[in-house]
Amino acid sequence: MNASRQFTPWLFEQNLSLGFTTYQAGKLFLIGLQSSGKLSIFERTFERCMGLYAHGSSLYMSSLYQLWRFENILQPGQIHDNYDAVYLPQVSYVTGDLDIHDVALSTKQSQLREIASNGLSANSPAPQDALSPVFVNTLFSCLASVSPTHSFIPLWQPPFISKLAAEDRCHINGLAMRDGQPRYVTAVSQSDIAEGWRDHRTDGGCVIDVESNEIVLSGLSMPHSPRWYRDKLWLLNSGTGDFGYVDLERGRFEAVAFCPGYMRGCAFHGDFAVVGISQPRHNKTFSGLPLDEKLQQKNAEPRCGLLVIDLRSGDIVHSLRMEGMVMELYDVVALPGVRRPMAIGFKSDQIRRMVTVG
Repeated sequence: MNASRQFTPWLFEQNLSLGFTTYQAGKLFLIGLQSSGKLSIFERTFERCMGLYAHGSSLYMSSLYQLWRFENILQPGQIHDNYDAVYLPQVSYVTGDLDIHDVALSTKQSQLREIASNGLSANSPAPQDALSPVFVNTLFSCLASVSPTHSFIPLWQPPFISKLAAEDRCHINGLAMRDGQPRYVTAVSQSDIAEGWRDHRTDGGCVIDVESNEIVLSGLSMPHSPRWYRDKLWLLNSGTGDFGYVDLERGRFEAVAFCPGYMRGCAFHGDFAVVGISQPRHNKTFSGLPLDEKLQQKNAEPRCGLLVIDLRSGDIVHSLRMEGMVMELYDVVALPGVRRPMAIGFKSDQIRRMVTVG
């Protein structure tokens, strides 16, 4: 990894660490600072890890056929091997291979079902013990939650999807939470046939309001990672390389910054957005997008890594570039208040020795 000159001072000033996934290489990366001020890079192997969500001391991550919950087992001020956060796998939900994309925490399933029928106010507070995982079930074209007895519980599906089927009809991928509830979803198309989205990659993308079932924005190119932040709905128009926000009143996408790569993964901290970019694969899914032409116009090669965007100016102020085997990222999270994180995996016997008492 190569960081821009001011990337590590920025992490220090913001008192921040970052996490991101790459399903192509099957890695969870945790980026922080060593006591010397140099970059700390920690990685663990999880097959096809994608969706990532941070909440308090918890970290949720989807993998090939599981959804994981990690817990930071250190108390504030505690240090373990020079790390101030140790994320230990605590719970695994076996879902089967659902091609899970975005993951979040929401109120419990009974309340989620009420959202689809407009029975719950978006401003209803959620008690801590009512929080449960909700995820984008891309294979079945729906939002879903975990189950103690089944692979998943379907919660909501786009209005144009006529049947719950393992056909990846519209390639639903992104989930934005608002006031603790699933509120906006991105899909690559509005198709209702098996893998029909592949024919609409250039301009078939849309944003759907989960509460009203309305299409609030269309004409996007492979949108990803919608996020509600500071009273705006931000998203990545990945097929064009544009980071921006949705003008919900006008139903328009307002581009803020061009990013030289295929964007997936977006996290916010203060006045900054952290966006993941990937090198586009040379196959039918990623070729022929407007991004190709834009890169050519700017005489730029696509990169893989993280970009830090100043929301006040739209400038890309810092970056972290990946080189070597990692060419694609999926999700990014901010870990405020953490200087140097690590995680426990399954490739060594370290997990046997990590015993905590409640």
